[in-house]
Amino acid sequence: MEWSFLFFLNSVFLGVGLAMDAFSVSLANGMSASSMKVPTMCKISGVYSLFQFAMPMIGWVCVHTIVTLFGVFEKFIPWIALILLLFIGGKMLIESIFSKGEEKKDTKLSLGALIVQGVATSIDALSVGFTIASYGTLMALVASLIIGIVTFGICYAGLIIGKKIGTKFSHAAGILGGVILICIGIEIFVKGVFFS
Repeated sequence: MEWSFLFFLNSVFLGVGLAMDAFSVSLANGMSASSMKVPTMCKISGVYSLFQFAMPMIGWVCVHTIVTLFGVFEKFIPWIALILLLFIGGKMLIESIFSKGEEKKDTKLSLGALIVQGVATSIDALSVGFTIASYGTLMALVASLIIGIVTFGICYAGLIIGKKIGTKFSHAAGILGGVILICIGIEIFVKGVFFS
């Protein structure tokens, strides 16, 4: 691949495709915290975009160094994503169900939970390292950077939309958010195990 308009367009489309899981999680986070402020929204979007930037680069490095080890690890990616998202989504779902009748309080998202979400939604992006394996170091870095920037914008939009939905549907928003996370985990698992 050479530097061209097509290279940049492919990188943007790759970013959009990879950001869909993070967008859904951002939507869920926005629904569970309708009074979230801009700095928090930037932090959440930033963490997701950082992981979406890093994972393709890690995959690219693996292709150029430890291909056999990465090949063994790749089988576990769907399982890891499923376990992480079932845990986070299940926790959100249980908290929302048992808080029925209580006044809804915004869910605080800890840094640890945010990092777990970031890993869970971006771990499948490791395999993008294989698709950009023919790129030189600078091209791989630029492609990953574009993926990260696109992810930031999409996640920020997801948080805004989620906040609006969360304000309107209050109690149901936490339940819906938990269900969304569980569904994403199942979708990543099914795609990774049965259709790869």
